[in-house]
This record gives sequence, C-alpha cells and structure tokens, in this order.
Amino acid sequence: MKRLLFITALATGILMANAEIVLPIDNFGNFDHWVTRNIKESKIIGGKEKVVYEIGPTTTIKGDKPYTNMGGSKWGTSNVLAKVAGVVKTSCTVTPDTHGSGKCAKLSTIYEHVKALGIINMDVLASGSIFLGQMMEPVSSTKNPYSKMNMGIPFKKRPKFLQFDYKLHHPGGSIIYSSGFGKKKTLPGKDYAEVFILLQRRWEDADGNIHAARVGTGRERYGSSTANWVNNHRIEILYGDITKHPKYKSYMNLLNSDVVYYAKNSRGKMVKIQEEQWDDPDATPTHLIVMASAACGKAYTGTVGMTLWVDNFELVY
Repeated sequence: MKRLLFITALATGILMANAEIVLPIDNFGNFDHWVTRNIKESKIIGGKEKVVYEIGPTTTIKGDKPYTNMGGSKWGTSNVLAKVAGVVKTSCTVTPDTHGSGKCAKLSTIYEHVKALGIINMDVLASGSIFLGQMMEPVSSTKNPYSKMNMGIPFKKRPKFLQFDYKLHHPGGSIIYSSGFGKKKTLPGKDYAEVFILLQRRWEDADGNIHAARVGTGRERYGSSTANWVNNHRIEILYGDITKHPKYKSYMNLLNSDVVYYAKNSRGKMVKIQEEQWDDPDATPTHLIVMASAACGKAYTGTVGMTLWVDNFELVY
C-alpha cells in the first residue's frame, strides 16, 4: 500500500511539473474593450471628425488630446494623433472587430489621403500594428516613426510560447513605398504580415543610452490568406544565440540595422534601444516586446489591403 501511494505521488508530481500554465499578458489582450477617441481634424485638411481607437477600458474621449495608456493597458497601437505646424491630423489603422462572442483587433494597410486647400495632395501608406508599449503623442513629424514608439514593458519571466488567434487576408499585389513626399515606389518582392515576441536584458549607461542583449526570440511571417481563424497558434521562444538554430530566419536577427526601436530612458528621453549582442540562454530578461503588424518592412511600406486580425494574446509557461 505504501509503495502504491509513493508511486501515485511520484507520478502526480511529474505530471504537475510538466503541466503548462497559460496566462494573459494583461487584462486587455483579449481586445474586448476599446477606448473611442472622437477627434476633429483641422479645417485646412477638411475639418472632419474622425474616430480613432485604442486598446484599453471601454470609454470615449472627445477632442484632440494626446493619449496615454489607460486602465493598466500595456498595449500601444499605430493609431495616432498628429499635430504638425499646428495642423491636427489622425491616422487609424487598428480597429475593433468581432471574433466569436467577443471582439478582436483588426490591423489594416491603407492609404491615408491628405489634401489641403488644393495645395497639398498626397497619399501616405500606413500599416496597422499593435505592440506592448506606448505611442508618444502628439506626433509632430513624419520622420523616423519608430522614434515615437516607446517599445516594450518591464518583464522578468521566461515563457516557452506566445499563444494567440489570428486570421489573414493577403490581397497579393506589389509592395508600395509612399511617405507622401516624392513619387510612390513599387518595390520588388512580396509583403508579409508578422507577429513576434522578443525578450531583452536592458541597461542604461551614464549618458542615458539604452543597451540591450537579446535573451529570447520568437518571430513568424505570414504570406497567404487563411480560410478561417487559426486559434491557439503558438510561436516558440528560442533562448540565447539562435543564429545556428535550424529554426533561425534572417529576420529574427538583432535589431541594430534597418529597424531600430526606441524606449524612454530614466531621464524621460526617447532614445534608441541599442541591441548589441545575444545573451546567455539562461539569462533573465528585463523587458518584453510583443508586436503584430499587417506589414513586415520599413515605415510607409506595405501592400494595400493586407489585413491581419489577432486575438487572445497569452504566454505559455
């Protein structure tokens, strides 16, 4: 009898040790609650009232007020309030949509058309994205959009997977670059939607520069439309230097060349995150980055009509 009890206890302990724990990133990663912002643009560009959405507690804000994350939400979006030379302009590429009995986030690649008294007439390509962090409003220029994104949140755990639901409409067609200045350009290749999770160990030097080592990496790109929702999809998180790992892709490399993200330092200044090295595979991170996007290239680049729906972001331990 004692032997049986011992074996049962041992087996139960092994099962418990191997049991998965699935936890939401925060209370808003199921995208059932949204902040609605009603913003009137300047008369010089039409003076229309536009609706802009943020991921946070259900509420409505009226007026061109800079937004900061509300209710404990850790999610920023590519939706922005811009004030350039006194002109109020908005962009809304992330909107709520339905998924089952709840809501989800719909990320779209669109043209933002800007026309001012017949003098300025331009299209700016904008791709929807959501990320852990904060968009720093109001945006005062179109230069270096990444410098307006306070990317990542404090985090010290080591999850195994990022889990979420997604659906993709890929319209095909060309990759377009259109910043509103100069002619639109058609670029070679094919665009992809993407979702990624990065774990970093960051530190700040005496001059306020932020340095980072990459602790964990999970990144996927999606180039074909899905027939239906793909539920409980998982991206595995690989730890340490993964450049020799069979699952490594070039777009999983360190962020220190074409795309460099920014964060607010201890002095309140937005500075580059200088991701300089791969960390030890057993290292403890200090920050977590999660991002989903309806494009995978540089700013103002994408395929118009690309639409990515995402829902229920969770971490699996």
